[in-house]
Amino acid sequence: MTLGYPGRTVLEDIEFSVRAGEVFAVVGPNGVGKSTLIRAASGILPPERGKIAIQGQDIVRMSPARRARRVAVVPQAIHLPPAVRAMEVVLMGRTPYLGWLEREDELDRQLAADAMRRTETYELAHRRVGELSGGEQQRLLVARAVAQSASVLLLDEPTAHLDLRHQDRTLKLVRELAHEQGLGVLIALHDLNLVARFSDRVALLSDGRIKSIGDPRQVLTPLELGAAYGVEIHVVEDPIHGTPLVLTG
Repeated sequence: MTLGYPGRTVLEDIEFSVRAGEVFAVVGPNGVGKSTLIRAASGILPPERGKIAIQGQDIVRMSPARRARRVAVVPQAIHLPPAVRAMEVVLMGRTPYLGWLEREDELDRQLAADAMRRTETYELAHRRVGELSGGEQQRLLVARAVAQSASVLLLDEPTAHLDLRHQDRTLKLVRELAHEQGLGVLIALHDLNLVARFSDRVALLSDGRIKSIGDPRQVLTPLELGAAYGVEIHVVEDPIHGTPLVLTG
């Protein structure tokens, strides 16, 4: 598969699958194409060559409503309407299930409330978005995706605006959704140590291609990372989690 924009190819010969029940992380230097890959997987950006399929069905050929029932997206950055209340943002995740001019019912409201509790945003339900911090808004976007009840979850740097506590809790929730509910999760992350802790498999992007793919111990190595990032890398075992701990310099 080849991905890009008019006049500019970003990724070439990209081929991988995300299994139900796993967290698949995409890593690589800035500008390598991680967000492009997430956009393509969401159906917004059609591939220049090849296709993206969910259970054999081409995502580009799906109607927007059908696609939204299958794929939930947490984008890297979004400007939410400041006057909208937090609960209304999360209820947007139920829109794919509503008919024309149909309003949310009790089940929709319950699913939205449950998603807010799981993301620790329920206490924000009646506050307006303009009153919330960037981190709180980011957690609302995760809650909206959870409320969407899709089988595929795409996340583009979901921890970028979060403090350490909420980074940990958000990624634990993502892993629970994958492992316990059988979701296929594709996540783009910069923090390689979070990748080591929370992903089942990793793809390392560099120079417009996948350079390595496998479990974190196979991919997060000094040789692979050093070549991709152009910096001296050391990898030791995390004394608490037993996962690879990536250090630079």
